[in-house]
Amino acid sequence: MSKSVAIIGTRGYPSYYGGFETLVRRLGPYLAEEGWDVTVYGRPGAVKTEDPMLDSRVSSVMTKGLETKSLSTLSYGLTSSLSAARRKPDVALIMNVANGYWLPLLRSRGIPTVVNVDGIEWERAKWGTNAKRVFRGGARLTAKYASELVCDSHEIRRRWQHGFGRDGVFIPYGGDAPDRLPVVEGLKSREYVLIVARFVPENTVPEFLEAARELSKKWNVVIVGSSGYGGELDLAAKKLAEESPRVQWLGHVSDDKKLFSLWQHAGAYFHGHSVGGTNPALVQAMACGAPTVARDTVYNREVLSSAGTFVQPDCGSIIAGIGRVMTDRNWQAESAAASFQRAQDLYTWERVCRGYEDLLLRLVDSNLPAARTEVAENAGLADE
Repeated sequence: MSKSVAIIGTRGYPSYYGGFETLVRRLGPYLAEEGWDVTVYGRPGAVKTEDPMLDSRVSSVMTKGLETKSLSTLSYGLTSSLSAARRKPDVALIMNVANGYWLPLLRSRGIPTVVNVDGIEWERAKWGTNAKRVFRGGARLTAKYASELVCDSHEIRRRWQHGFGRDGVFIPYGGDAPDRLPVVEGLKSREYVLIVARFVPENTVPEFLEAARELSKKWNVVIVGSSGYGGELDLAAKKLAEESPRVQWLGHVSDDKKLFSLWQHAGAYFHGHSVGGTNPALVQAMACGAPTVARDTVYNREVLSSAGTFVQPDCGSIIAGIGRVMTDRNWQAESAAASFQRAQDLYTWERVCRGYEDLLLRLVDSNLPAARTEVAENAGLADE
């Protein structure tokens, strides 16, 4: 008899928006291959229906919601949870702690829940005070009502143990090791600087754009990403590309082969993400063998270890760090090789998907969705 899982909290399948969507593109077909009945909830217009990698065994269900920066996650999470509660799958996999508000609904229907808590959303600079309060409230409810938590880094797991009295299962993100790809037209291998990031302040985008003006006097600079909503950083990137002939702003790139080629041939990839655990873009860059200059955080050090160059989040440090990597061919080669090997040893999609299936199976087989909740309720919830 097949087992059923509902995946809630992403933009849908297949989608290329962010890390959650990347995970679902790999996990959905993996679970279907293992005999699961997989349903992914999503948002109208957010999926790539003509994707050649689409697996028809993965069901896609669209629900209604409010398309605003502050209410989209909550509203789509509610309608998806209501639908899943009616369908009553064997287990639900939920992305984003904001959906913690809807866990009691699923629990009332006897549906065990696994929540990927990802980063520390209430510390992201892009959110205002009220949004941060919403995420923090969702995290407390997640700690109270989720059957299991998935933490994508050991540091995130420690944060939840300390702040909410809840342990989690460590499952990071994975990366694909592509075949050797041709260099993107107009570029030369190992002779350009690359950034791939959503345009939000905590990804060190403002500081990088400032540094890029100076870096572009010596090297080509390729900028991949956007805010998704327009705004000051998009305008700044557009202006920089117009004024500096050696700067290219490509916006959001959903073509994996092009993106993998950009990482594979970069002279230095700058990774400025500061909030969260194992970042999917960083893991994929490592799998492509990108020499990486990263913002110095506990999360980035956990993932890169000695394979990376670490800098402070200011223009001068970024210029100096990238400059060292771009001018030291030996370090470029060593960093690329070490990053690739570390990705193969620790961050493969096979390992990640197997970890998720093992956890989902354990919940389905035990059918004890309230077990961990009762422990948390008896222990009480500690505040950070």
